[in-house]
Amino acid sequence: MLDEAGGFYSSQDADSEGEEGKFFVWKPEEVADVLGAKDAAEFSKVYDVTRVGNFEGSNILNLPNPPTEKGDAAFEPSRRRLFEAREKRIKPFRDEKVLTAWNGLMLAAFAEASAILNDNTYLETAKRNADYLLSNLKQDDRVLRTWKDGKAKLNGYIEDFSNLADGLIELYQVSGEERYLHEAKALADTMITAFWAEETSGFFFTSNDHEELIVRSKDFFDNATPSGNSVASDVLIRLSKFYGDERYEQFALTALRQVAPQIKRFPSGFGRALSTLEFHLSEVKEIALIGEPGGTLEREVWSEYRPSKVVAIGDGTSAVPLLRDRNQIDGRPTAYVCENFVCQRPVTTVDELRKLI
Repeated sequence: MLDEAGGFYSSQDADSEGEEGKFFVWKPEEVADVLGAKDAAEFSKVYDVTRVGNFEGSNILNLPNPPTEKGDAAFEPSRRRLFEAREKRIKPFRDEKVLTAWNGLMLAAFAEASAILNDNTYLETAKRNADYLLSNLKQDDRVLRTWKDGKAKLNGYIEDFSNLADGLIELYQVSGEERYLHEAKALADTMITAFWAEETSGFFFTSNDHEELIVRSKDFFDNATPSGNSVASDVLIRLSKFYGDERYEQFALTALRQVAPQIKRFPSGFGRALSTLEFHLSEVKEIALIGEPGGTLEREVWSEYRPSKVVAIGDGTSAVPLLRDRNQIDGRPTAYVCENFVCQRPVTTVDELRKLI
């Protein structure tokens, strides 16, 4: 699903040759043809391949009971052979549109995964994706909606701006490259000037220079993808923690107030909005890491699920206010843990940092 340039394609059909899942599923005899009877028997036992099947008479490879003796790595040669055999099948049709909003979601996921799983491959994928989006789908202060066959077009919606900004913030938090955070801030400023509803509050779905519509709608419902208003509010609140700008927080809270009555009645329809409110109401830890990215202090920050935090990486010369005038102690990587820019004493060891966060 990844374009060579770094963008993620939109979708892939479930069916090929008129049969749902045909490209992806296996029958026992197909596994045996590739692996041979002995290896196939062992592989099928582990990966749930049976005559009855687990999907319409065929089998989706899965691990209901992961192997304990040999370990999953022992089956890598068999998986590789099956993958190579599968590549010879007729593939499902792929929609190769690159949508900014969906790529923003992917960007955030890969960036966060790189930190949690300590996987540099994911980080490089996230960087390539961000650079691709900023080069191909951002023109001056505006974002375009879609890219295909080398051409970007259509004015971006609030979900395009907000999801891209969200992904860039996540990428900054794990890479320490300030340009990503500054790009997110620029997008947030444009969201306020081009999408904000002055009279009724909240963000319109379309910008003020979009083609003229009968009604400029607003989307607040967090469906299969989060609404532009929810993500925009999340982005603005987190930016307020990096830049110390209460204006961002006020815009976010004003937008969230628009859905407060509906949240009480239908909470399952406002997952991202509720997550944003939880973040706002929590004791958010503003963690400033002074030193090179990737050290033991940074690993500790991401070693557990800590949703109520923002992470800034750099040095005292940074243009990010959360990092400004923060220095290393005795030339060692140093962490400052703050709340509303009021910081605890700086620490240099993992044990000290763990107590503070």
